[in-house]
Amino acid sequence: MASPSSSSTVGRGAGSKPKSTKLLEVLNALEEEESSHSREEIFIAPPDNASGDFTDEDSGDEDGRRGSHLPGSILHASVVPEDSGTEEEEEEEEEDGLQRQPAMKRQKAAVEPQRVWTKRDIRPDFGPWSASDPHMEDLKSQELSPVGLFELFFDEGTINFIVNETNRYAWQKNVNLGLTAQELKCVLGILILSGYISYPRRRMFWETSPDSHHHLVADAIRRDRFELIFSYLHFADNTELDESDRFAKVRPLIVRMNCNFQKHAPLEEFYSFGESMCEYFGHRGSKQLSAGKPMRLGYKIWCGTTSRGYLVWFEPSQGTLFTKSHRGLDLGGSMVVKFVDALQERGCLPYHIFFDKVFTSVKLMSILRKKGVKATGTVREYRTERCPLKDPKELKKMKRGSFDYKVDESEEIIVCRWHDSSVVNICSNAVGIEPVGLTSHHSGAAKTRTQVHQPSLVKLYQEKVGGVSRMDQNIAKYKVKIRGMKWYSSFIGYVIDAALNNAWQLHTICSHDAQVDLLAFRRYVACVYLESNADMSSQGRRSRRLETESRFDMIGHWIVHQDKRTRCALCHSQTNTRCEKCQKGVHAKCFREYHIR
Repeated sequence: MASPSSSSTVGRGAGSKPKSTKLLEVLNALEEEESSHSREEIFIAPPDNASGDFTDEDSGDEDGRRGSHLPGSILHASVVPEDSGTEEEEEEEEEDGLQRQPAMKRQKAAVEPQRVWTKRDIRPDFGPWSASDPHMEDLKSQELSPVGLFELFFDEGTINFIVNETNRYAWQKNVNLGLTAQELKCVLGILILSGYISYPRRRMFWETSPDSHHHLVADAIRRDRFELIFSYLHFADNTELDESDRFAKVRPLIVRMNCNFQKHAPLEEFYSFGESMCEYFGHRGSKQLSAGKPMRLGYKIWCGTTSRGYLVWFEPSQGTLFTKSHRGLDLGGSMVVKFVDALQERGCLPYHIFFDKVFTSVKLMSILRKKGVKATGTVREYRTERCPLKDPKELKKMKRGSFDYKVDESEEIIVCRWHDSSVVNICSNAVGIEPVGLTSHHSGAAKTRTQVHQPSLVKLYQEKVGGVSRMDQNIAKYKVKIRGMKWYSSFIGYVIDAALNNAWQLHTICSHDAQVDLLAFRRYVACVYLESNADMSSQGRRSRRLETESRFDMIGHWIVHQDKRTRCALCHSQTNTRCEKCQKGVHAKCFREYHIR
């Protein structure tokens, strides 16, 4: 959506006045169409003047907000679908009774020469993938702990940057906050812990009631101190904000995290590009309804990931009014080009990008081919540039596994139409039809599994396209539950979750020993941050109890190297290794005995 003051028009005549549509009306209309398999999105971006001071003020109750209990101020706000499509998309929507209000007059597209399509297989001229990844080999040799991997992204520079900007913002509000890096890590630890231990109200962590008190949190930092720090958490200088950027409040953090994500990303051939959602239920949220799935409100994030789900690059969507599109492409295609440009900063290698029909067009395939990048994706028929394939209705009458295909003579771009459970159009500049394989499909009527033919580009697409979905699944499992009242607060939780997902992905690649699952990985980071950075001056006798309990809990203990030699806590001789969680020097040979005695 554009801003809440925008409006959409639903089912209006050619000469009638636009009718303002409320969010509640749109949600009801979408929920009535349960039989529809298409995904409808309603997008509300941050405010147009997101760099203004008022966006630092409260935007709603941070505890207990759920999408099914939205306040009237949201449900009765006027909305408009995001304007990122083409004229053909608008024509399709008019046929369905929904016409969009254009944000600006569209310029006439330049007339391009008509493509010549031929019935043959593609002959790509890309070289083979032969790149090595010395950086990943270096990470493997370091044998980093989960905390060490997480701090590749939230490194010392990023922590100090957040501390400085938060203190600056508090000073601008005439508050002497005095935040330290140690306290910020305690705050991060509590946010991470809230992903797998959550209460209806976050203050319950500090309550003395036996059914809610959490000593790990209560012993790390005082409740009022946490609330004060969290309320002033900031990521940009308010005096130097770019008014044309709706995400100016978090832009420096986005730049830093993208830099760190790309620096430590596994160098692979296959990548996925797609949309993710940063969930948010405040006054400036966004809405996505998927058939058969819970409603999700939040900010749309353009994401480029590896095929396993490591987030390499991300950019929050601001709509077409605030984003300059690449020439000849819509907003989605332009974001793919930006992701490719980011990948090529590590070298102009023959990467292979996979995306769905939201992004794919023959024009995009042509642009990526000129950049030396392979690409494959499903495509809508009107974006095939009049490729003369068999009519979908005719193909549906043929047996499953039937397909038709054509290749553009000038640029070696193939478009294939394949009959599976439905008719699918897929386009590629790198993979062709051969070798045609077989895939097993379940027949509902006969209750048997049958073998159908499957072109090579369809098989590869199905194997490699799911990177963004895997990342979304990992984030959704234990996402940060604590939210503040600023419109960008949930975005910070999304960044933390993405960094933890990436750190865990590196752990699965680099670990020589038994790997831990994502939950154990997050628990380890949270425990170390809370125990190692606790405010010892306010604990008194509690610190000894905390140390004793954590020493024998058999959870998240990791032996790491230390530069300065200290005495082993067990045998008392000099050692250059320590337990990262207990913060005690201990030999590798004494490590197990120290934690069970």
